Amino acid sequence: MNQKTVILFASLLFLLTSCSIFNSNELFRVPKNYPYTTFKPNEKEYIIQPFDKLDIKILYNNGAQLIELNQPLLNQQRLEYLVEFDSLTKLPYLGRIKLAGLTIRKAEELLEQKYKDFIVEPFVLIEVINKRVIVFTSGASTGKVLTIKNENYNLIEALAESGGINDFSKSYKIKILRGNLNNPDIYLFNLQKISNMKNANFLLQPNDIIYVEARPRYASKILSEVTPYLSLFSSAILVYSIFK
Repeated sequence: MNQKTVILFASLLFLLTSCSIFNSNELFRVPKNYPYTTFKPNEKEYIIQPFDKLDIKILYNNGAQLIELNQPLLNQQRLEYLVEFDSLTKLPYLGRIKLAGLTIRKAEELLEQKYKDFIVEPFVLIEVINKRVIVFTSGASTGKVLTIKNENYNLIEALAESGGINDFSKSYKIKILRGNLNNPDIYLFNLQKISNMKNANFLLQPNDIIYVEARPRYASKILSEVTPYLSLFSSAILVYSIFK
């Protein structure tokens, strides 16, 4: 078995494995010239959605408990109310009420109106407690689920909290997938130039998926994939040489 045979075998092995090597951790590929979603003005108010978990505090006397020092309101146990698949939320006294599709303010106003039949001057506070985004950096090799901590949580904050963009990530090719994953809106961001930073202030919404494409590491991937086969091939040559 001569040198030409070895080279031919290695070349064939490379051709057979190269496609899977270079794209092994790629997600969310789109066709060439894909029409990405146009940037829209940021929506400042969050809209309650099915499967949100709500912390709902219902107070009386127009919230007087908040300023009464002898009321340990801040230490009370948090109660979670689920917005069910049909947009309804089951609440004390009221039963199931539709809250999905409303802003936090509108939902608070609605419940304050409903609770007037049971409570003197009701005061309602609502907080969505399971708002999160998913961030993939360096392709799909690193992923994190981040909690949205404020209403102005933007793309730069999420990238920083997930560890930033490393040498093997494309800062000029960052995708955000939003909405129903069967037909999502897909936004494309290029943060490489300072002139594009105006889009970096893009406010995130719960369940957004941020995907930073990875730069292919050809040499290391080829080496890691091909080395076991070459070792096996070398062993075969050795055995062949011994018994020849």
